[in-house]
Amino acid sequence: MYTAKGTLERDDQLRKYSPLVHRLAHHMIAKLPASVEVDDLIQVGMIGLTEALSRFEPSQGVQFETFASQRIRGAMLDELREGDWMSRGSRKLQKDIELAVHRLEQRLGRPPKETEIAQEMDMSLADYQQTLARVRGTQLVYLEDMGGRGEDEDHFLDRFLPADAEDDPSAVLGDQRMRRSLVEAINKLPEREQHVMSMYYEHDMNLKEIAAVLGVTESRVCQLHSQSIARLRAKLREH
Repeated sequence: MYTAKGTLERDDQLRKYSPLVHRLAHHMIAKLPASVEVDDLIQVGMIGLTEALSRFEPSQGVQFETFASQRIRGAMLDELREGDWMSRGSRKLQKDIELAVHRLEQRLGRPPKETEIAQEMDMSLADYQQTLARVRGTQLVYLEDMGGRGEDEDHFLDRFLPADAEDDPSAVLGDQRMRRSLVEAINKLPEREQHVMSMYYEHDMNLKEIAAVLGVTESRVCQLHSQSIARLRAKLREH
């Protein structure tokens, strides 16, 4: 049971950190299909914030905002998993793109161009780009589920790696291999796609801000992001 004072303090904390929930929800919604409502993410994010307030221990040596961000993002991901938010057809399209990229990389020995991927999939460039927009969201769990390690980490690649390091030497070795493979794969992305990934994951820029920097539309940024993830997943299939 909470005292009246404790309840008021909890309410003050919820109000103080509610902008964090909104920011995380709007950042995540950009990678999701139009059928997902940002208000739904905010609602479950507030539940995650409440849980974070209950469980946070300053002695853990992390800032509350870092701890709360993980709880909030986790609550949103759990809700998305339970809601089965991505259609089977979209998942198949994502896999088809990955396989096309993989085949082309094997043949060409370099990252394929968009036009080459479209041709490999027997599509026009316009149809392929529309497909990239359709699969937006299939990559969410792939990156977000691998969680962040905290604001004290400099490189955005750390956000792609497991939050909890295992003591098992074989698990540690596997994590190191994953890290090396992912770093190598991202370094081999076309330069523009590297910029998109860095701005989005390292600098927490939204689609509108990235579009302004690149001089393209927000929908084009979505396409580049989806294509980047397809390239990464195709590359990591080899490991």
